[in-house]
Amino acid sequence: MSDPELTAAACHGDEEAFYALVSGLKRKLYGIAFSYLGNEADALEAMQEAVCKAWANCRKLKEASAFEAWLVRILIRCCIDEQKRRKRTLPLLFDKDERMAEMVSDSRLDLHQAMGRLRPKYRHVLVLKYYQDMTLAEIANVLDKPEGTVKTWLHQGLKQLRGKLNAGGEVYHGE
Repeated sequence: MSDPELTAAACHGDEEAFYALVSGLKRKLYGIAFSYLGNEADALEAMQEAVCKAWANCRKLKEASAFEAWLVRILIRCCIDEQKRRKRTLPLLFDKDERMAEMVSDSRLDLHQAMGRLRPKYRHVLVLKYYQDMTLAEIANVLDKPEGTVKTWLHQGLKQLRGKLNAGGEVYHGE
């Protein structure tokens, strides 16, 4: 079966087709979840929750061609819910685990802290663009926003991120 046929079959209740679709997306989904939550266990839990929600609501999907973007949107919501539930404010930083902090470079910690202080809409665009290498069109599809809006959010997010990184003192640019 081709992807459109597979998607249509999955949305009509075919478990094998749904499994095949999700299996093909598992690396991408894991990468997105890990980008938001910062550890394997939470990322896998968010993926599992998103897949369960997708299976339960797949028949309600109006356009089968939008399956991937729809599933990524569900995953992002699950990640945000997990962050709120555990009262995390910084998506990739573990304040409680000093060993993890020691393993991460100072500049990376600064970046994660600055990302955590961005408005969610800017953070979503930056994570999808730079952590997941998505195009602006793909991000617009996932976030269900016009491409122009995504471009504006990317520009504003980068501008704010630079400001937050520069506000902390000198910026190290390497040798």
